[in-house]
Formats: sequence, C-alpha cells, structure tokens
Amino acid sequence: VQYFGELKEKVKVFRNDKITISEIQKMNPDKIVISPGPGRPEGAGISKEIISTFRGKYPILGVCLGHQCIGEVFGAEIIRAKRIMHGKTSKIEHDNSKLFKNIPLGFEATRYHSLIINRENIPDCFEISAWTDQEEIMGISHKKYLVEGIQFHPESILTGQGKEILNNFLKLASAFGKNYKS
Repeated sequence: VQYFGELKEKVKVFRNDKITISEIQKMNPDKIVISPGPGRPEGAGISKEIISTFRGKYPILGVCLGHQCIGEVFGAEIIRAKRIMHGKTSKIEHDNSKLFKNIPLGFEATRYHSLIINRENIPDCFEISAWTDQEEIMGISHKKYLVEGIQFHPESILTGQGKEILNNFLKLASAFGKNYKS
C-alpha cells in the first residue's frame, strides 16, 4: 500500500471478509490488488470470488496468497513447496514481459510462503512469467485477461525491484481497455 501511495495512487484497503462483490461493483475501481495473507486460497474470504467476477472487467494483481487464489480460480493446483520460505530471499528469473519489463534478471525477492502453484499441471490459460532456479513458479500472467500473479512480496525492503514491478502493473492497468480483451 505504501509503494502505491508513493506512486501517487489512491488506495482503499478492505479485509477479504469485510466487503461484498456488490460494494466493489459500486466503487467501480480502476484496478484490484489481492494482497498476501495467511492460509490457503479457500480461506481467503471473497478473494477467489472477486477474481472470478471481475476478470476481464478490471486489471487484477495477486500477491502471494492472491497469486495462489488466481491460480486456483483458473484451475491450477496449489501444493506444498519443497522448502518453506518465510522471510527468505531468492533470485528471480523472468520473461521480461508485462510486470517484469525492464527488471533485471536474477533480482532478489523476499518470499513468505509454504505453498506454491504446481508447475507440473499449470493451466494453458497462463504464461509462467517468473520462476526460481528451482523452477518454482514466482509469477503467472493470464493469456486473455489482465490478471497477473506474483508469489513473492514486492513490498518487502529486501525485494530490490518491488516498486518498479508495482509501477509496471500500474502502467498495464492504465493501458487496460486499449490493449486487452475483456
């Protein structure tokens, strides 16, 4: 939230169990960010319903648990990671597109999770946009909708390019409607 403020965005924050789809529709947001949190996607309040309802209508970014929710909504399997990564950093490789445009390869990112999207059966609707040297999925991009997910935490001080990644999402969101199908 702080980075979005620094990037001159007006931000409203709601708990995933303290807002309804109808209330979101009335707000008519420019974009939606599904943020991190504890637990599994099935325990993430209305996060999955938000993704299902608003895909193609608003740009959506999922971070950590939000990333896993995006994966699950579109048919990905969420599994236990081989290594629990709470407060640890990893080098992130990526495809240099969308969220990762002009982001250096091998940038350091902070991770706080024990679950990941299973790479073995990733749905065809996704491009894998970022990964670790262990081939763990760290980013997904929907092929049809402006729906992006990142497993790591861009807001962490130890994520060197976090603000730039969020700014890339804002640029994508501002182009929404001109370049993306709904």
